[in-house]
Amino acid sequence: MEFDPRILLFVIFGIGLTLAVTLERWLARYWLSLPILYVAAGFVTWSLPLGLPHFNPTVDGFDAITLEYATEFIVIASLMAAGIAIDRPVSWANWRQIWPLLVIAMPLTITAVALLGWWALGLAPASAMLLGAALAPTDPVLARSVQVGPPGEDQRHDVRFSLTVEAGLNDGLAFPFTYLAIAAVGMTALGGWTLEWAAMDLGWRIVAGCAVGWAVGRIGAWYVFERVADPPMKDDGEASEDHGQPIYSTSEGLIVLGTLLLAYGLAELVEGYGFLAVFVGAVTARQRENRSRYHKISHHFIDQIEQIVLVAVLFGFGAMLASGVLAALTWPAALVGLALVFVIRPISGLLAELNCDLPMVGKLAVAFLGVRGMGSIYYLAYGQNHADFAQIDLLWATVSFAILVSILVHGVVSGPFIRHVEDRRAHVHAGQDTSMASLSPDGPELEVERPAKPE
Repeated sequence: MEFDPRILLFVIFGIGLTLAVTLERWLARYWLSLPILYVAAGFVTWSLPLGLPHFNPTVDGFDAITLEYATEFIVIASLMAAGIAIDRPVSWANWRQIWPLLVIAMPLTITAVALLGWWALGLAPASAMLLGAALAPTDPVLARSVQVGPPGEDQRHDVRFSLTVEAGLNDGLAFPFTYLAIAAVGMTALGGWTLEWAAMDLGWRIVAGCAVGWAVGRIGAWYVFERVADPPMKDDGEASEDHGQPIYSTSEGLIVLGTLLLAYGLAELVEGYGFLAVFVGAVTARQRENRSRYHKISHHFIDQIEQIVLVAVLFGFGAMLASGVLAALTWPAALVGLALVFVIRPISGLLAELNCDLPMVGKLAVAFLGVRGMGSIYYLAYGQNHADFAQIDLLWATVSFAILVSILVHGVVSGPFIRHVEDRRAHVHAGQDTSMASLSPDGPELEVERPAKPE
């Protein structure tokens, strides 16, 4: 009996979606994560003689385009969910532990990985820069277990906040270095093109992305909270006396999705960074009516979309591994991936967080739990689709191996590590551990995201 591979894909995807939520909760009890299981399932399934199509961007340009579009959408959805989940008002003081992660940890990571790629792997400068840019951003997709929880829930520790905001912002800030790598293809010396890159890709695109995101977030929040909501209705069809609270349903999520896709599109039209626009827009909208249940409903809606695409992408990554994307992996390339996870990110993260008010265990958590994932795949696929990079098979092997290591290591370690940090925080609040009382100069309460204003 022969099976139609297309029908098999429907069956595999259907089973994956049906079991996702239950498996995620069950695996958490055994120090495992859903990405570990689903990538393994994808690898095993595509390794069987079922006639499923191979999926390898190193041998098929269409696969690279598919990866770019699929990972682009899931990163957008993840940035939406992350931005909507952040309760803490935006200010220099409230976000002071974030900026060093962006201006110190990220450039250090890019530089270290690029230098290793050039020295240890023999990559051309442009390819080495693309490798650094692809592996630098932490991932808002696979880092769900270490990020802040949905709006109104209790997962609001400074460590979760730092990892969430960092992943939200550096997924856009990796783009200038991707553009630098693309511009450097075929170049043999510095020149006017570097000044153009600094002015356009490092300057204008960042400013434009943030500005569009802020504007769309403000307009979207005004549209939602200033329009007149219908009052609750009684069973007999008459309006109830409770006219004070607007009614929101999951249909409101369409407004959020539409608004943030609009932010992405408008930012790209004016040559800004769409990822930045999405995250800034979500955070901006979240600051309005901070305690409104609208934000929780919106987050739930976006989270469902993210999980649907995530299941497909995790199976797809497993299929890539089974299709030979690691064929070009060498021992030096594997060591680069291991160095990123165990040395480069932890050291750069610790250097960035030296002057923040987190205790040492919190700094170690932020430094080590820099998950790599779908964002890295997106940037590498984007680079491949926009320039002719040498040794692209080695780039894919190195990036895929680093993501696989991150999925395995962080998938096992992140849950217990975060719980340990939060347990110590609970001891502080209970007066059992005064050694962590210096979490912030304003006292322990700064750990928790404070509402901007009551509804």
